[in-house]
Amino acid sequence: MGECHRFVDWDKMGVSVQSQDAKELTCTEFQELKQLARQGYWAKNHSLRAKVYHKLISNIPCRTVTPDANVYRDIVVKIVGKRSSSSLPLPEFVDNSLVPTYCLNAEGVGAVRKIILCIANQFPDISFCPALPSVVALLLHYSKDEAECFEQVCRILACNDPSKRLIDQTFLAFESSCMTFGDLVNKYCQAAHKLMVAVSEDVLEVYSDWQRWLFGELPLVYIARVFDVFLVEGYKVLYRVALALLKFFHKVRAGQPMESDSIQQDIRAFVRDIAKSVSPERLLEKAFAIRLFSRKEIQLLQMANEKALQQKGITVKQKRQNVHLAVHAENFKSEIVSVKEMRDIWSWIPERFALCQPLLLFTTLEHGCSLSRFYSHSEGHEPTLLLIKTTAKEVCGAYLSTDWSERRRGGNKLSFFGTGECFVFRLQPEVERYEWVIIKHPELATAGSEPENHSSPAPSTLSSVLSDPSDRLSPFLSARHFNLPSKTASMFMAGSSECIIIGGGDGQALYLDADLNHGRTSHCNTFNNQPLCSESFQISVLEVWGFRDTMNG
Repeated sequence: MGECHRFVDWDKMGVSVQSQDAKELTCTEFQELKQLARQGYWAKNHSLRAKVYHKLISNIPCRTVTPDANVYRDIVVKIVGKRSSSSLPLPEFVDNSLVPTYCLNAEGVGAVRKIILCIANQFPDISFCPALPSVVALLLHYSKDEAECFEQVCRILACNDPSKRLIDQTFLAFESSCMTFGDLVNKYCQAAHKLMVAVSEDVLEVYSDWQRWLFGELPLVYIARVFDVFLVEGYKVLYRVALALLKFFHKVRAGQPMESDSIQQDIRAFVRDIAKSVSPERLLEKAFAIRLFSRKEIQLLQMANEKALQQKGITVKQKRQNVHLAVHAENFKSEIVSVKEMRDIWSWIPERFALCQPLLLFTTLEHGCSLSRFYSHSEGHEPTLLLIKTTAKEVCGAYLSTDWSERRRGGNKLSFFGTGECFVFRLQPEVERYEWVIIKHPELATAGSEPENHSSPAPSTLSSVLSDPSDRLSPFLSARHFNLPSKTASMFMAGSSECIIIGGGDGQALYLDADLNHGRTSHCNTFNNQPLCSESFQISVLEVWGFRDTMNG
């Protein structure tokens, strides 16, 4: 392995990884590589993993001028000088990140700092990259010298394939990835999400740690296995593994008292000590059992989150507002839900709206029982929240992703619109949320679980998202992106002068008449829900809430 022996403490690495016969890797087919990476084919042999990393990273499409090993040899003396490498200050963009030592010796730890400083010199555009120290430290175990490690990291940073996102290099990209992770937790780890909401002041702050769990807290043998797959399959792997970590944390810690006064610290400690409860194989198995959205859908969600941050002017690191304060006890007044119940609902909504405050748009108590007034007060707002209290004191409602003015696209004909972010719920007598059926059963939509190949999302779709003249944030989970078995799987919302319908197919989750007086609820195919209250009910109060952007006044 050449010079890399200088940087590694082999007692920590374990002799087994160097003693096995080196195998060769001859396959180049993506599907075969993917299987081998997931199985850990090159995990047990240090030499083989080093060769595979070199091969995979060499194949990353990069900018024409990407710094290589010779550049490092030219600049390292000028940049580091005679300073001791262990005392070198790290650039601001790594944001005081942990510099994991993994199985590096003291010389290796110093080399990591030198490489990071040289990268900072060559990549002036990087403004925020907390994962960098971990990636440099990891690759140094498998590089023949500092210069090769520098070149490999530079190739990862200089990747110019728009469909192959690798490492976040700006605060905007990082923060939107945290919001996207929060959205995925909300969809795929509901039990863990419920726990986070119950015990943390600011859920998004907990989720903003997700990259630190991987690139900082995970022991080497685990992050190396994750990195094996990441180099083949890309960024989505990171979301999968972080979701699996959260699921295991919830399973292991469920019902136990917190070990510290911070759930953030507890999760970090759990990930650091993960070997006590979960093997690397079990972690990856769990990660790949999660039937996640397609890469295209995740990219659309990430773009929607980036756009929301840009609209709020959040493009550099700043103190985040406390999400819980979005629903203020002193100025929130509803005749249907309490502050606590509204906060629970707020924890279900997409992250890009979670910093907004609820704004009462319509209430039958003030505006009367009129569907036309319902529309006139609700139109122009997206998304909206519908709350209903029945005369039997049952409480139910719906989160509606799309402006009610869309109903006019069907002319006088009642036609459905909206996206898969819509959901219905009940609060009384017990709390239950029903999301789009495709989220829990992606097998119903063949395109929703598209093969994980390396083809990029359709440029027309992405460019239309960016240049949508209505400046809307919701092309994510649009029914047209999915090959649905029937239209009943995407009957999100519909309205006419006669009625409102939410959810369809073999019944309706909610049907409200023109007087907003009577309603019906039953199972429907779109949300696969139970009736939200008594199947036929009389409305006592109905409210529509919008989302007021607190940061733009």
